[in-house]
Amino acid sequence: MRAERSLSGRDPATGRPMTVTVRDGLIAAVEDGPSGEDHWISAGLVDLQVNGFGGHDLNAHGLTVETVIGLARSLQRQGVTTFLPTLITAEHEKISHALTAIAEARRTDPLAAHAIPYVHLEGPHISPQEGPRGVHDEHHIRPPSLAEFDAWQNACGGLVGMVTLSPHYPGSTTYIAELASRGVHVAIGHTHADPEQIHAAARAGARLSTHLGNGAHAVLPRHPNYLWSQLADDDLTACFIADGHHLPPDTLTVMIRAKGLDRSILVSDAVAVAGLPPGRYRTPVGGSVELHDDGRLVAAGTPYLAGAARSLADGVAHTVRATGLSLAQAVRLATVQPGRFAGGRGRLEVGQPADLIRFTHAPGDRELGIDTVWIAGQDTPG
Repeated sequence: MRAERSLSGRDPATGRPMTVTVRDGLIAAVEDGPSGEDHWISAGLVDLQVNGFGGHDLNAHGLTVETVIGLARSLQRQGVTTFLPTLITAEHEKISHALTAIAEARRTDPLAAHAIPYVHLEGPHISPQEGPRGVHDEHHIRPPSLAEFDAWQNACGGLVGMVTLSPHYPGSTTYIAELASRGVHVAIGHTHADPEQIHAAARAGARLSTHLGNGAHAVLPRHPNYLWSQLADDDLTACFIADGHHLPPDTLTVMIRAKGLDRSILVSDAVAVAGLPPGRYRTPVGGSVELHDDGRLVAAGTPYLAGAARSLADGVAHTVRATGLSLAQAVRLATVQPGRFAGGRGRLEVGQPADLIRFTHAPGDRELGIDTVWIAGQDTPG
């Protein structure tokens, strides 16, 4: 039996102080808190797209259990209590090895077991075209295959729970419908599919758009294109990288308005150099990159983005500054909304896992000041 403990802070929605009591890893009570509280409190952040952080790279060759566990701890310090390890396009064996390592990390480490509900495969079934492909290796891009998917699931005990693909391939709708029937979330991303293919994918069971507005051609037709189609389709919930670099403020604002708060999610899409000091680094994906003081990560010597390098907590603060959403609305886009696709995580309610963050934030702040993070009611699950 774990000891009862409590954490206090102000509710971002009302500003009222509240105290959350935790017992046996679950929220046992939510009551009025002490007056004079100057911190906020919310459910822990839920990130559906994480490639790495703090030097821990999920897409490096030979992924180790230690890297996965180190990543979970680095993210916890940033207020992320649930995340999806995201593996990008690669040869079959590399993906299989990484899946096996992640599964082993969950078996051996309580924090990883709690924080990682499943794995997100971003590729390899994406567009091979310049622009939509992003930094994915074109030599390993290939059509979807149920046989290959089954082999991956066998490697990790069924841990693949989300797949990002481009629905331009023949047979995509059959593949999407089969994965959806197994409870796997299918997302559209890195695509050059036409509007009819986008809507057909949604009818087949696709329910998400991966980092909408990015992984796209630099120039598109004004009206009939895959961005408008995904914004218009009410079956698709859109994920946005709100790091201040991937989407200009006006674009982020309009896209969230188009999808509505109930169909919008913030993700970090962070890579391994996120959380490291500014400077030049060499990465397995992207080669030589340069991290600027403002968190912009570019291919060294160019103005071109080489990935995302801000935390999800930073994304919440940026969304408040860039779009005019309230703190409560922005927090919801990083807790409740992504939590819908992670087993109902991200809710500060009695009976829910005691994944909590206590933080500071004032109007105009560029980040959340993370003060306390609990996962399952503990600072570090044992």
